[in-house]
Amino acid sequence: MVIVVAAISLATLSAGQSKAQDATAGEKVFAKCKVCHNVADDKNKVGPSLKGVVGRTAGTHAGFKYSAPMIEAGKNGLKWDDAKLAEYLTDPKAMIKGNKMAFPGLKNKDDTANVIAYLKQFP
Repeated sequence: MVIVVAAISLATLSAGQSKAQDATAGEKVFAKCKVCHNVADDKNKVGPSLKGVVGRTAGTHAGFKYSAPMIEAGKNGLKWDDAKLAEYLTDPKAMIKGNKMAFPGLKNKDDTANVIAYLKQFP
């Protein structure tokens, strides 16, 4: 009986945890993003450079003209950590209504986690 309870508890705990992030897989998913975003260089394209985005305050990359809603989100304290990036990358228009990003979002949670792992390689 104790073994069954322990097995059920372990299974429940494991189900609640997300898979490890895979930066190599994230690089492949990022191919969808690199038309508009640069990550290796700190140069803006149609979208802002994502070099150093993890930990950055939203709407603050130098030289990029952000939408008013994105600037306001940053002024209200939005910083790009794993959780906020995951939320935004899943549905940008829902998270920050009126932002300029046309991308509809990543619907696969593993893809989202992997892109975040990839972005973390470029501080």
